[in-house]
Amino acid sequence: MAQTRITSKRWRGSPGPASRAGLFGVLLWLSSSVVFGADFETAHRQCLQGDYGQAIAAAERALAEDSASEEWTCLLLEGLLTVGRYESASQAASNALARESASLRLQWFARECFLHTGRSNEAAAQLEAITQAVSARPWAYRAPADLVVFGRVALRMGGDPKLIRDRIFEAARQSHPDLREAWIASGELALDKHDFALAARTFEDGLKRLPEDPDLLAGLARAYAPSDRKAMLDRIQAALARNPRHIPSLLLWIDHRIDAEEYADADELLERVGQINPRQPELWACRAVLAHLRHQPEAEKSARENALRLWPGNPEVDHLIGRKLSQKYRFAEGAAHQREALAREPGHLRAKIQLAQDLLRLGQAEEGWRLAREVHQADPYDVTAYNLATLHDTMAGFAALTNRHFIVRMSQREAALYGGRVLDLLDRAWQQLTGRYELALDRPVTVEIFPESKDFAVRTFGLPENSGYLGVCFGRVITASSPAAHAGRPVNWEAMLWHEFAHVVTLELTSHRMPRWLSEGISVFEEGQAHPAWAPALSPRYREMILGDDLLPVSRLSAAFLTPPSSEHLQFAYFQSALAVEFIVERFGRGCLCDILRDLGEGIGLEQAIEKRAAPMGRIDRDFIAFARARAQGLAPGLDWQKPIAAASPGRLPTLNEAIRSRTGHPANYWELMAAARRSIEDRQWEEAQAALRVLIDLYPGQTGPGNAHELLAAVHRARGDAAGERRALARLAEIDGEAPEAYLRLMELAAADGDWRAVALNARRFLAVNPLVAAPYRRLAEASEALEDWPAAAAAYRTWLQLDPPNPAAVRIPLARILHRIGDPEARRQLLSALEDAPRHREGLRLLLEMHGAAAGAAKPAEASAQPSEAPP
Repeated sequence: MAQTRITSKRWRGSPGPASRAGLFGVLLWLSSSVVFGADFETAHRQCLQGDYGQAIAAAERALAEDSASEEWTCLLLEGLLTVGRYESASQAASNALARESASLRLQWFARECFLHTGRSNEAAAQLEAITQAVSARPWAYRAPADLVVFGRVALRMGGDPKLIRDRIFEAARQSHPDLREAWIASGELALDKHDFALAARTFEDGLKRLPEDPDLLAGLARAYAPSDRKAMLDRIQAALARNPRHIPSLLLWIDHRIDAEEYADADELLERVGQINPRQPELWACRAVLAHLRHQPEAEKSARENALRLWPGNPEVDHLIGRKLSQKYRFAEGAAHQREALAREPGHLRAKIQLAQDLLRLGQAEEGWRLAREVHQADPYDVTAYNLATLHDTMAGFAALTNRHFIVRMSQREAALYGGRVLDLLDRAWQQLTGRYELALDRPVTVEIFPESKDFAVRTFGLPENSGYLGVCFGRVITASSPAAHAGRPVNWEAMLWHEFAHVVTLELTSHRMPRWLSEGISVFEEGQAHPAWAPALSPRYREMILGDDLLPVSRLSAAFLTPPSSEHLQFAYFQSALAVEFIVERFGRGCLCDILRDLGEGIGLEQAIEKRAAPMGRIDRDFIAFARARAQGLAPGLDWQKPIAAASPGRLPTLNEAIRSRTGHPANYWELMAAARRSIEDRQWEEAQAALRVLIDLYPGQTGPGNAHELLAAVHRARGDAAGERRALARLAEIDGEAPEAYLRLMELAAADGDWRAVALNARRFLAVNPLVAAPYRRLAEASEALEDWPAAAAAYRTWLQLDPPNPAAVRIPLARILHRIGDPEARRQLLSALEDAPRHREGLRLLLEMHGAAAGAAKPAEASAQPSEAPP
């Protein structure tokens, strides 16, 4: 369907004010039915489809016949700008303004043309001219196209973004729903303010009216980029299907390829952009980014100079370079580029908020928070700035725990409960990992732990949405969610902080020059080195993925993190990255891994470093695939892993004998054994269930995860009243699963009943590594430590238990007072008196008071005796 377009062309005669107003009213009344001729619609469609040369030629022919046509002039300028013919566009704009100086659209296009030819003063004059024209005669610029231009200018001049969106852009859309510029301007405004959900809704609504528009599709792709890469890529492909030469879509695709570390693919796409417009500033900015990532400083410098050659004051060049470098964790370099952008345009708020986030991630908190506050004050609509300003107020109430190596910030309540454990854990990680990688850290590392998931997400990403991340390391700054934010799912916070500190070590060692898979792989690998129960298990599902089509070669591992089809695939990306690190260490030694990291720090590319220290990348890829598949094949080799075909009769499950089979020639099938065990438990056939589970555990002792065989066997033993058997089953699970709090809790109970206080203490500490925010593990740890006469540990556990508001505080204070009295701590009397205020007739408390009084009296008598003067001899 032909697209209706409204002109904002002015009356060219010289009528008086009254007749001018009358004629304008008639023009406005007629404008809703103005449809440009077929020639213009064809040329406009050619421009949208990427036939820029034909569209430009058509516009030049039309203007040769009627040089006063605003629509043809705007189409010509748009085409010339797109293909990089900036001087021609600038000249055409100057000629058009000489003929028609009152057109807002021409003035806006002229500004763009002048900027791209370094005529910055003339470009600024166009903004001022538009502002003065609308201020003098606002009634004369009510056409939808004029409203869009005025809204864009108002934004540039510091107008209220929300007001501009709701009053100006919305009015343009309501007046002319098919005006693409109105949808684009409104959507881009939301994108600039980091309101991606609103941007997505805006572009989606626009596409309902204009489903073939590549600019709207590209805008929607940008809105999806932070949260849904697959949806983003789908919209990019849709836009390129309509216009294969659509530069915004190609640039967004390049952005994605850089994120995926697919630099050769990014190069190919940049060549496509260069064939359309070899002078595109963003083209050269992306080349500068790639040169930096490849450690090619001369090429980087040259590319940046090319990006700024025609428009030296363009702040977008350094903003883009800096943003991409920060996404690659090069925050210092990214911050430097944002400062360059702000030097060119001090009011560039996107550069300022990016700089604020970079500084916060570098640990330069004072300046970072100040800049975030300035952006929020200048633009209350900016979502990231608002979120950071609100978070700053929340963090003002955090406690700060410090030692020689760390500054830990966390809520006051959580600091009182387990802040000391955090510092102890981090110190152990410091000692082990800095020594292992021979790294000297000369400044403390900041760790911020948030009890609210949304606060962690804002501090980490600038937005409150969190896609399952538990912690993030920026180098010398770690942000993490606390156990309170994990929504009931067990997460070992000790393993998580160990993982993040391993990132500190490897990022510092490489000067942040490392691919994501290697960074994540080493951190996961080091979790397992610290504690076997922290290592991710090779599960039946992972076995299936390795032996199927999901395993990637080393050279492509980073891409697995960017567009995983599911959260399961994202977790698998971590697993296979750790497996790749294990392969390198096992095949070539830990020293080889450290040498590769040092090479990366010196600017050598990963492939070159691996080839220098280990083997050619092609061989590494092949050998790793073989290594991983051998590992998968080695998982419980005595089991048959083939999934059984569904039985012909609905609901039929294998019998126990069918599941176990004979081990000679017919191995037991994992899936059938699990099904038979579960069915037997449901039917309360305990002996059959126990038989199946014993076979499973015998053949597959390392099984973890929900509903594992150890857990099921413990349930069977409990149902049969066999506490010893239950304890044995749960103890085996606890040794291999670092996130099994229910098992730890039950083991504390069973071990206490057996008087095995060391086991009670062990499982209490295991539980606290998952959830330090509940009373049960502290109660058990206090009891066990007291029984083991570990008085300092017992006192610490009782004190923490009190922080959790027990229902009977006196029952906690009295044993705490007894322990403190035993070790001579003067706090004992205060704790006891507080307990007796709540329970004045508590016999044990009264006896302890008498004991304290007697001890005090006994201590006083010798002192009094020594103070008496001796009698003189007779």
